[in-house]
Amino acid sequence: MQIVITTIFPPTPGAAAIAKSLEERGGILWVIGDRSGPRDYQLPATRFYDIASQRELAFSLATSLPERHYARKNLGYLLAAQSGASVLIETDDDNLPLPGFWEPRSPILSGRRAQAQGWLNVYALFSSSRIWPRGFPLECVNAPLPETGTNSESRECLIQQGLANKNPDVDAVYRFIMPLPIDFADGPSVLLDSGCWCPFNTQNTTWFKPAFPLLYLPSHCTFRMTDIWRSFVAQRCLWEMGSCLGFTRATVCQERNEHNLLRDFQQEIPGYLNNDSIRQTLEGLPLQQGRECHTVCANVRQCYLALVAKGFIPAPELGLLELWIRDVSALV
Repeated sequence: MQIVITTIFPPTPGAAAIAKSLEERGGILWVIGDRSGPRDYQLPATRFYDIASQRELAFSLATSLPERHYARKNLGYLLAAQSGASVLIETDDDNLPLPGFWEPRSPILSGRRAQAQGWLNVYALFSSSRIWPRGFPLECVNAPLPETGTNSESRECLIQQGLANKNPDVDAVYRFIMPLPIDFADGPSVLLDSGCWCPFNTQNTTWFKPAFPLLYLPSHCTFRMTDIWRSFVAQRCLWEMGSCLGFTRATVCQERNEHNLLRDFQQEIPGYLNNDSIRQTLEGLPLQQGRECHTVCANVRQCYLALVAKGFIPAPELGLLELWIRDVSALV
């Protein structure tokens, strides 16, 4: 098992718990630091890269990624792929793994099939509380919940988002006005059909090798949008791979690092204003069917070209994306 995190903090209780379990299982924790730290990271089964060691990597992307940005995590993905990972898990250092986190993971997931078109608030399927994931359009929060299948089905889900208890990944609007902590119900997994959208994040997400080209986190957007807009591109490209996105019960418990909620709100404004427009833009693209790496990369490129053309992301993103495509194509 290979797990990727990025951090500016010394080892946290969550990272220590993950590293200890990985040592017992023969796994690897990849830790990507940033300009503000940490200086070292003494944990078992851990491979830590500070800024200096990142810049010495042989990846095309290594010397071009901006500093002080969450998208430096891209280097962790490439390192895991380079080491031969067939599946990687990304999480955050403020997550404590629950027992279910260590269960075997398969691309074939069983659960309820969601065939609704448009937005689906998956959090509402795991809770009776009024809650929605970060990145879910605010204008859709009060929309009726579409029906999902009641019978269990099995489908390939090359990307699987596990939920997080106590302090799940919700937006700043939710945190200002709604109660926390909260625990999700241990309901069946939810499998999203083509045309059914829900944002997913980097908090507790499993990626299988054919989907590795979709891991790319954009740099020319805010910290609070990079993984959300990545999730929209990934979902759109998954459909052309004949696969889908799955959501599972909570397998981590988050003890959230300190955040400035007003700063979070400010960084989420581009999403509040544009997330549904981005969905519509991506949904209308004529992408190629197939799961060969060159086809998936071509589809990712088309998605970002469209987002740049519409003004959601500035043009310099395309140069970084090409470096990512060069790197990941040599590894997958």
